[in-house]
Amino acid sequence: MYKRHLRLYPIVILPLVAVILFLLWQGKKLESGTLGSAITNAGSQNNFIESAKHPLSIMLLQILVILSVARLVGYVFSRIGQQAVIGEITAGIILGPSLLGWLMPGAFGFLFPASSLPNLQLLSQIGLVLFMFIIGMELDIHTLKSRASEAILVSHVSIVFPYFLGVGLAYFLYETYAPANISFIAFALFMGIAMSITAFPVLARILKERNITKTKAGSMAIISAAIGDVSAWCILPFVIAIARAGDISNAWFSIFLTAVYVLVMLFAVRPILKKLSVRYFADGNLHGNFIAFVFLVLLASAYTAELIGIHALFGAFLAGAIMPNNFTLRNLFAERIEDVSTFLLMPLFFAFTGLRTQIGLLNDSHLWLICTLIILLAVAGKLIGSAFTSKLVGYSWKDALRIGVLMNTRGLMELIVLNIGYDLGILKPEIFTMLVFMALATTFMTAPALDLIERIFPQKKKLI
Repeated sequence: MYKRHLRLYPIVILPLVAVILFLLWQGKKLESGTLGSAITNAGSQNNFIESAKHPLSIMLLQILVILSVARLVGYVFSRIGQQAVIGEITAGIILGPSLLGWLMPGAFGFLFPASSLPNLQLLSQIGLVLFMFIIGMELDIHTLKSRASEAILVSHVSIVFPYFLGVGLAYFLYETYAPANISFIAFALFMGIAMSITAFPVLARILKERNITKTKAGSMAIISAAIGDVSAWCILPFVIAIARAGDISNAWFSIFLTAVYVLVMLFAVRPILKKLSVRYFADGNLHGNFIAFVFLVLLASAYTAELIGIHALFGAFLAGAIMPNNFTLRNLFAERIEDVSTFLLMPLFFAFTGLRTQIGLLNDSHLWLICTLIILLAVAGKLIGSAFTSKLVGYSWKDALRIGVLMNTRGLMELIVLNIGYDLGILKPEIFTMLVFMALATTFMTAPALDLIERIFPQKKKLI
């Protein structure tokens, strides 16, 4: 049978190919001579160059380069005991004007032309929307409730104390380093947020890698970070509303709409999701109709938040938080989204952040002094706020310091907040660059600081 089919192949195909070639040859005669030569010359000279400059070609090349560099630098960082995500963040800065643009301006200009940056930003924002949806789903509301009495003091002091330091710092930076059209209240409130963020996802990965998730210090850190992130992401919409309105008095309408929107999501959309999950997830399999509805809720929530003026990322975070409290269901959704978000789209966000980070702007000792001060205040705010409060509620100095170091991890969540501030015009490029350095420094020091604590407070051997 197989040989018979091969014998029939030339009998059927070759006559058709011959007819196609004959028609093409006859049709060629219909062209004018001028048209034919113009097309030939233009194609031979410019086809490759024009294809390379096409927006789709540039975007594909950008993704290829960004993913390759991100994976390579992430691997190098993982080999020296750091989180791979820190390497990916660093890769973004390497590809930006601070290094690639400085060493090879021609290659940088070809790879990241100004006209391509809006497309790269939009694609990275889609990645952030999916990422924040996953973060919302990863919050275990029942665990937060059961341990809230123990963790709420540590969590909120770890926010309020660095927030206080951030507002105090803003008082001294405002006149020189705040944009002209931004009020002091908006600038100060945002600086407070920037100083008080904890990177919940990075912290969770560090705990898992070190196998301390279920220890007393590890569980306190993860719950405090979760409560802290929820608190910070509840404060941030109001800060954004004030920044966009220009003043608190003009932001009340946005704040009112935000309250209505949150109530609708909690008391109208959430019950519907719960009922649909019971109907469509009874057999343990995700049905297409339910998947489509969840994505509609995600997009509608993100769009509503953006429309109100509190940023789409808060809407994505809230959509994830109201998902039914079914671990298997949430895990299946996270598995479907996480690979695309984390390994494909998030490196684009790191690269875009790197394009905005201009180390060359910090061109005198005074600016580097301010950058150092920002890092020191950020570390002091989190370390003192978390560690001393943990000690007050009964933890040993070793566990209290571990909690303080873990809460000082900022990482990706900090970069998300900083980019929001940059997009809103709250942060000048100089302050943005300093705060990016702070995010990298506080995240990078987590692993060495934990190792140092282990050496200072060695594990006691049990007597047999």
